[in-house]
Amino acid sequence: MLLYIHIPFCDSKCSYCAFNSYVDKFSYREAYMNSLLTQLKSELLRFNVSTSNPIESVFIGGGTPSTIEPSLYRPLLEMIDPYLVKNCEISSEANPNSATRTWLEGMFELGVNRLSFGVQSFNNEKLKTLGRAHHTQHALEAIRTASAIGYKHLSIDLIYGVRGDTKELLKADIAQAFLLPIDHISLYALTIEEETAFEKTPEIAQEELELTRWLFREISAKGYEQYEISNFGKYRSRHNIGYWEHKPYIGLGSGAVGFLDHHRYYPSTSVEHYVQNPCEITTETIDKDALMSEKLFLGFRSCVGVDDTLLTNKQKIHANMLTSEGILAHHDGRYFNSDFLLADEIALRVEGF
Repeated sequence: MLLYIHIPFCDSKCSYCAFNSYVDKFSYREAYMNSLLTQLKSELLRFNVSTSNPIESVFIGGGTPSTIEPSLYRPLLEMIDPYLVKNCEISSEANPNSATRTWLEGMFELGVNRLSFGVQSFNNEKLKTLGRAHHTQHALEAIRTASAIGYKHLSIDLIYGVRGDTKELLKADIAQAFLLPIDHISLYALTIEEETAFEKTPEIAQEELELTRWLFREISAKGYEQYEISNFGKYRSRHNIGYWEHKPYIGLGSGAVGFLDHHRYYPSTSVEHYVQNPCEITTETIDKDALMSEKLFLGFRSCVGVDDTLLTNKQKIHANMLTSEGILAHHDGRYFNSDFLLADEIALRVEGF
């Protein structure tokens, strides 16, 4: 059982961001956090959370969680505390410019033990291109301060495939990353989403496959194992892996998503509506074929792999052909893919498309 908490408030809207986040709704912050508490009470019952069915990991995402003062998180974390597994991974995203020492210390005192910083680049010109509100020095100071406070696991996000990216620029980014006290990197290719500032300038996304492969090799060579197409680490996030294993997860907040059995649960994406009606949830039923497709795509994009008992006889024939060609590996009752850049193509071939 996983728990995701969505914070939709941001200091600024990044040019590439399509997440449910807003820069003009800060007046709702306290009411929003109270509504999260109301929804949480309901979801604990829906998901039958108990000491025998505990919460294995917590992730606070956004938006920008560091725009909310730690005291407003306290009631939420106190409510779930009896249901957390021992040494539960409790992660929060943070923006370098708003993750002050006071905020970092406050979240640490509440039990947050892993932070994911939205760095994106250590190049100030690239940060401007991406519409980020921080600069390089903000990121360096925030990460070093978090380490000094005592956070056990620190991660950063980096973006590549941006117009103007060169091997030299990316090499400088990862060289700086490796000098910091982190144990995880999330590496995302810039994608152009609808209703973002970049929708009008799609040419700004310029991923080159050979440069991507080189970047993956450089990070892996430093001991950061690639355990999913976008994730590398000396430490593997248990929350991430839980998603790819299709574990049930509670989705708390405006724009969050929950998953249990064959159903997805969607709170309102409107902050105003959510604040007034936090338990008004839209339910989607996922059919067997769609769920199977998700397991294939997620499994082949990650270290999780695909359980061979899930496959039909025809799909097993396709998977065994890929195994004989050296594309897949098969052991311990699961099929594994080692080239995550081919994951989508492999999933389609196994499905029979």
